[in-house]
Amino acid sequence: MDKNRLLLIDGSSVAFRAFFALYNQIDRFKSPTGLHTNAIYGFHLMLDHMMKRIQPTHVLVAFDAGKTTFRTEMYEDYKAGRAKTPDEFREQFPFIRQMLEVMGIRHYDLECYEADDIIGTLDKMAERTEVPFDVTIVSGDKDLIQLTDENTVVEISKKGVAEFEEFTPAYLMEKMGITPTQFIDLKALMGDKSDNIPGVTKIGEKTGLKLLTEYGSLDGIYEHIDGMKASKMKDNLMQDKEQAFLSRTLATIDTEAPITIGLDDIVYQGPDVEQLARFYEDMGFKVLRAQLGSEATAPTAVKNDFLTVEKIEADMLHENQFFYFEIFGDNYHKEPIIGLAWGDEEQIYVGGEELLSQDILRDFLATRAIKTYDFKRSKVLLSHYGIDLGLATFDSRLAKYLLTTVEDNEIATIATLYGQHSLDADEVVYGKGAKRALPDQEVLYQHLANKLAVLVETEAVMRTKLAEHQQSDLLFEMELPLANVLAKMEMTGIKVEAETLKAMQAENDVLIEQLTQDIYELAGEEFNINSPKQLGIILFEKMGLPLEFTKKTKTGYSTAVDVLERLAPIAPIVSKILEYRQITKLQSTYVIGLQDAIMEDGKIHTRYVQDLTQTGRLSSTDPNLQNIPVRLEQGRLIRKAFVPEWEDSVLLSSDYSQIELRILAHISQDEHLIEAFRQGADIHTSTAMRVFGIEKPEDVTANDRRNAKAVNFGVVYGISDFGLSNNLGISRKEAKTYIDTYFERFPGIKNYMESIVREARDKGYVETIYHRRRELPDINSRNFNVRNFAERTAINSPIQGSAADVLKVAMINLDKAMTEAGLRTRMLLQVHDEIVLEVPNDELDTIRSMVKEVMEAAISLSVPLIADENAGKTWYEAK
Repeated sequence: MDKNRLLLIDGSSVAFRAFFALYNQIDRFKSPTGLHTNAIYGFHLMLDHMMKRIQPTHVLVAFDAGKTTFRTEMYEDYKAGRAKTPDEFREQFPFIRQMLEVMGIRHYDLECYEADDIIGTLDKMAERTEVPFDVTIVSGDKDLIQLTDENTVVEISKKGVAEFEEFTPAYLMEKMGITPTQFIDLKALMGDKSDNIPGVTKIGEKTGLKLLTEYGSLDGIYEHIDGMKASKMKDNLMQDKEQAFLSRTLATIDTEAPITIGLDDIVYQGPDVEQLARFYEDMGFKVLRAQLGSEATAPTAVKNDFLTVEKIEADMLHENQFFYFEIFGDNYHKEPIIGLAWGDEEQIYVGGEELLSQDILRDFLATRAIKTYDFKRSKVLLSHYGIDLGLATFDSRLAKYLLTTVEDNEIATIATLYGQHSLDADEVVYGKGAKRALPDQEVLYQHLANKLAVLVETEAVMRTKLAEHQQSDLLFEMELPLANVLAKMEMTGIKVEAETLKAMQAENDVLIEQLTQDIYELAGEEFNINSPKQLGIILFEKMGLPLEFTKKTKTGYSTAVDVLERLAPIAPIVSKILEYRQITKLQSTYVIGLQDAIMEDGKIHTRYVQDLTQTGRLSSTDPNLQNIPVRLEQGRLIRKAFVPEWEDSVLLSSDYSQIELRILAHISQDEHLIEAFRQGADIHTSTAMRVFGIEKPEDVTANDRRNAKAVNFGVVYGISDFGLSNNLGISRKEAKTYIDTYFERFPGIKNYMESIVREARDKGYVETIYHRRRELPDINSRNFNVRNFAERTAINSPIQGSAADVLKVAMINLDKAMTEAGLRTRMLLQVHDEIVLEVPNDELDTIRSMVKEVMEAAISLSVPLIADENAGKTWYEAK
């Protein structure tokens, strides 16, 4: 008999996550009566996602009944100190319950018990039935992980309302090295700030895991405590013993709660469609209401009328129509265009790729103004058909990316966020993975017409929102022109000499073999160096290296990089192993991997992803040329394989000098940082003088400068005294003194960091100089670690994002200047703060001065921008 599928949802936790996931758009989510609806809508998105994926036979949403529970009777301060629930969130709670009722989903709470206890009791109830259950538990908090077993999966929300981390016993063991039962004991040791569970003084996750690995359980720890060597940790354990066992009780979910419902009471039978439609109308959920259809039955996508075209006539083509090219396949450089749709609100036309051979369309696309979705990708793919796609006047994918980065940028998502009608996702129409296949022509053409209709319908809404966000220039003056520049770079590619890489491969093979033999000799035997299990046995059992540097799991000892780096100073074999790992990684991923990426024209055509990162930085893929390791000389040497295509030319590399610190000086308006840059001083030497009290630049040692550099970059990105102490190999007390002194001597920076965090808490996002937004749904999280990460992100994103924006402006202006001057020079690569160009020798002097002038004039800041350039016959020489 098929298993039943039970879905249990921690409603209180998920509702809270939903509220903050869409908090930055709270003003957009309001009902006709003015009720805030972002938590209701976010909860619905999560629920819809889960219901479709799991298709449960039984479902329940459990809520906390109130602040007073049997746990507060044991410990009065349980969950004390939590921030006041926002009024905008509290007002939505009754309507979340109402939504569940009309969706046909049972919700339940129990006086004196928490949602976790209800879920735990039903989970164990499902284990005792004759017909087996597969149980999925969903929460925003990790407390429920203790319930995972062979039949129960616990999914913890990670990002937004649709991304979850799936915990099983095996995954928990792999991730943390503990069992579900030990997870309870870990909370007993380390406590939980969000629930105000005290734990044991000064024991955090790392120490707690180490103790559980060694002694197995909380009981085991206290059974062996007398045999522990004297330490502050032992003193804390003994002093807080009663507190530890109380914490375990508080953290343990009650799986025998006196609930008054059973599994038969939560069988899912579907929604009351009429009432659900009325609820959507009351909430102003127009898209969800439209998905129910005019008869308010099952959600269906609207079918849009279209005209099938085999031969294009002149009256079918007009300026400012939307053009959508359907691209099918996984390999970016080989995937074909299988169809296209174009039109406006008056008429939609659909046809197959054979239309791309018709001259009337080819000429139109090259010379007229159109609107697009994913302009860069379309331009590159159309070039394979001999079509030069001109500039676009609007691009829906880029517009969506600028408006919000919480969700993906697919057309179905655009329909949900900004349209009145739904759209089937591609995977619904084509399938996914191995099952991905083209449908018959009628289904394909209808899908393309529906996509085109969404693009037409949502343009005005997106334009309005861009204007409201002050982001219109960001789209029309930066991202759209940049898409054209990037497309040309992708099509041009960069020449890579396979023979140079093959020679490196042979040299690395010799080095890897030598390292292998050295490791065998130091170990006293041969073993599989690539096997963490075998390596762990060699290091920690045979050679007896200190166990406090690692942790042992069911699969063996950890030999992660951080473990080996701590061992390297005391064990020569470990240094060899680290070098072996670096060289083998370099060999497989880059030296061999790049050879596989060279195409028939002898070039690598990397793809720039323009709409991926939260900060606005470009990423490179297929292959990634922005991530070639440069710390090792063997990594830097890889750039020797990158050469000009033309014989009479060189590669020129130009990059900004310390652009992020210059952006920081401008944004923070710190007078000391601004003055240092205006004087042309070495910024790290200047920082060392101010922080360490050194009067003359010549008295600053190399170590002083290194420490100041670590502080400069570390503090800006929110590094803690612990992190800085690790980086510099100094005590935490000394690191804290460095940080405190830095803020004292650069008060503008401290003021900036505090004010930008306050702004993020108020708005739910931060912005770059150009108004690019970084949404921060976790900025008001109850979880300290989650909130702390969001605060560091709030500080860093305006700096990193503004630097990325400045380089984009420079690329656009440089491309324009070279075109207007009629130069042959072409841009080939962008790598973070660096631009690589191919320059004919007779244009080198002109380009040197042009690149420097254009890059340094990209933006007017309170401090000068400085661009450095160098040329050579290879990228290695140029860099």
